[in-house]
Amino acid sequence: MKAIALFSGGLDSTLAMKLIIDQGIDVLAINISTGFGSTKDRREHMENMCQQVGAEFRIVDIQDEYLQDVLFDPKHGYGKNFNPCIDCHAKMFAVAKRIMEAEGASFLISGEVMGQRPMSQNKDALQTVLDESNCDGLLLRPMSAKKLSPTIAEENGWVDREKLEGITGRSRARQLELAQEIGLENFESPGGGCLLTDESFGKKMFDFIKYDKFEVKDIPVMKFGRHFRLENGAKLVIGRNQEENSHLESIENDKYFHLRTVGIPGPHGLLSKSASNVDVEIAKKAMLTYTKAQQSDEYIVAIDGEELPAFAFASRDAMKPFTVV
Repeated sequence: MKAIALFSGGLDSTLAMKLIIDQGIDVLAINISTGFGSTKDRREHMENMCQQVGAEFRIVDIQDEYLQDVLFDPKHGYGKNFNPCIDCHAKMFAVAKRIMEAEGASFLISGEVMGQRPMSQNKDALQTVLDESNCDGLLLRPMSAKKLSPTIAEENGWVDREKLEGITGRSRARQLELAQEIGLENFESPGGGCLLTDESFGKKMFDFIKYDKFEVKDIPVMKFGRHFRLENGAKLVIGRNQEENSHLESIENDKYFHLRTVGIPGPHGLLSKSASNVDVEIAKKAMLTYTKAQQSDEYIVAIDGEELPAFAFASRDAMKPFTVV
C-alpha cells in the first residue's frame, strides 16, 4: 500500500506522514513548487524531515502550469493579497492525483488542520478544494481526520481511523506533543510559507502586471531587492544587502540590464531593457544614492558592462515617488 503526501516541509505535514507510515503504508512526499515558496532553499530541511519519519521525497515543479491555470484568473478569487489559496490547493491536489495514478498509489494525504487558517482551511473551503480537484474520498487529512467524513482509505480498512488525530483550530499543543513523542528534531516554527500571502510581495505583483506579461523567468526578480517603477514605466530593482545582491546578480532574464557601481562599493541592480533615457538617468542616480557617494562628485555606473558617468541624488527621498516596496 502506498500513499502520496502533499508535503510543505512543515510540522503538520511531517506528522501527517508519520501517522500513515506507522500503519505500514509507504509514503512518497511531494513538494509542489509553484515558484512562490520561501526565498530560502529548503530542500535540505525537507529531506531531513522525510528521513526522520521514513518517507521518500520528491520536488515537483509546476511553475508554468501554475501561471497558466491558476495565478491570474482564480475561480475562487484572491485572499487578502495576491494569494489564490483555494484554487492553488485544488491545483496541487489535482497534480498529486496525477502522480498517485502514475505511481500506482492508492490515496493522498495532506497535513491540513481544520480551522488553522480561517479562510482556506474551514470545512467549506476544505470540501471545495476536494470538489475542484476531483479528489473527494481520495484525500485523507490525518491531523483532523476524526473531525471529517471518513475517506476511502478509512472505509476500506487500509488505515485505522482510531490511530489518526482530530485536531482543529490554531493551537499547536497537540502537534508539539506528537513531535516530542516521536523524537522529531529541527522542525520549523509555523509560517506563511507562500510569498503570495505577503502584502509587500502582493504589491510587487500587482504593479508588475500593469506593465508587463508575467512569465516564469520573472519570478526570481520579484523575490529580492527594493522595487521601483520609474518615471516612464521602467522597472528598477536594487539589492538591500550582500545576499540580495548575489541573488540579483545570478538572475538571467532577457528583460533586464544588470547594473553595478564602479569604484565605490554598492548594490546590484536590474533595469528594464525598455527603459527610456530619462529612466536610465534615474536608475544610475538611484544606484549611487544607495552607496556612500557624495552628491557633488561624479561616479561610474556600469549597465551590462558599459560604464557611464553619473551623480547621486541628494537623498533617498528622491526615490519615494517611484517606490513600489
